[in-house]
Amino acid sequence: MPGSRMQPGQSLIAMEDICQSYRMGEQHLPVLDNITLTIRHGESCAIVGTSGSGKSTLLNILGLLDQPASGRFLLDGRDMASATQNERADLRNRLIGFVFQSFNLLPRLSALDNVALPLLYRGHSRHQARQHAHCQIERVGLAARMAHLPSDLSGGQRQRVAIARALVGEPALILADEPTGNLDTAASDAVFALLRDIHDTRGTAFVIVTHDPRLAARCDRVVELVDGRIARDEPTAPATERR
Repeated sequence: MPGSRMQPGQSLIAMEDICQSYRMGEQHLPVLDNITLTIRHGESCAIVGTSGSGKSTLLNILGLLDQPASGRFLLDGRDMASATQNERADLRNRLIGFVFQSFNLLPRLSALDNVALPLLYRGHSRHQARQHAHCQIERVGLAARMAHLPSDLSGGQRQRVAIARALVGEPALILADEPTGNLDTAASDAVFALLRDIHDTRGTAFVIVTHDPRLAARCDRVVELVDGRIARDEPTAPATERR
């Protein structure tokens, strides 16, 4: 299965002086202002800040869903400014897995087929895709629920399916936008424990946008955005103190 497997500690993401603005009528409204950020392979990073601080915009740029107005962005050593749209799509499919607050599962597909879907898009046979999906469904503890539709699963179970779907292509990076925002405390803790286990056992880097200070404190590092600028970028407590 594809996916980058560089050694932990090497730069997976390198951003320098990234700016972004959106047009509203005759005005350009700044959203990100000179963001300089490095994410290493195998690192977990929480992005925090109030609504409107630029968190989701930054995540969209990291996920190659949007392009910055200016600045330099390297992904796995590749300069994104020179990448074509097809090359960006290929890098996104190979290197990045996405987990969203709203799960984004297709309602008419079973949990297994939702997880298999990214591999079908890559050209895998249905049999191959379902085999790999089966392994990931087992990994997230839903082997007994893989034939169920999303409507038959709890919120925590649906988010586990979404995580399995993000993992099925063995990405180097998982981007999670408020992945526990719709869950109660117990389900939130279970989902984050799963993400943490994936990080620890597979060396997958993840960047998580969250309003939950408890979850942020359990990442390796916290980056706080204020009015589109990095106001704080610091490590959290050692891993042995976060458990």
